[in-house]
Amino acid sequence: MPSRDKFRFAIDRGGTFTDIWAHCPGGKIRVMKLLSEDPQNYTDAPREGIRRILEQETEAPVLTSQPIDVSNIEWIRMGTTVATNALLERKGARMALAITKGFKDLLHIGNQARPSIFDLEILSPDQLYETVIEVDERLVLQQENCEIKNQSKVVEGKTKEKLEVWSNIDEDKLRKDLQQLLKQGITSLAVVLMHSYI
Repeated sequence: MPSRDKFRFAIDRGGTFTDIWAHCPGGKIRVMKLLSEDPQNYTDAPREGIRRILEQETEAPVLTSQPIDVSNIEWIRMGTTVATNALLERKGARMALAITKGFKDLLHIGNQARPSIFDLEILSPDQLYETVIEVDERLVLQQENCEIKNQSKVVEGKTKEKLEVWSNIDEDKLRKDLQQLLKQGITSLAVVLMHSYI
């Protein structure tokens, strides 16, 4: 059961503003908006919002140079739109995609959903990655009724499914491909290997 004598904070740290919502002891609600970046006044907007609300509500100084005493805070929940905004505005780091060999066009092709099927001019969104590395590897879910007979190693995934290792990762080739990306100045990598979630 929630405590009525402790603070609860919900924070959204955006690219321009940070919004702080606080449920204070006794039920009072406080809302504050700060600039996400204001180095002349504070180093971290979420921390500063918490500090100001605690100081105002408890009428006791909460120094910026000291860690905040969290004994009277029940929880802090924080979300951010910074990464989403970077994706939408295409302001993130240069990125490459590493994907199972044979699937390099998968994100471009998508799922073939066409909400305006009769449009003559279909506009596709730009890709977030600059280049693709095809990783020579293949894991296949083991199925008893499968007619393809393959003498492969069987492993068990974290989710207890059985997987057949049809092709191990060629680590030497992958290492060379990744080093080539670094030489091109690409420092961010999205990895999409078949069944890797298992």
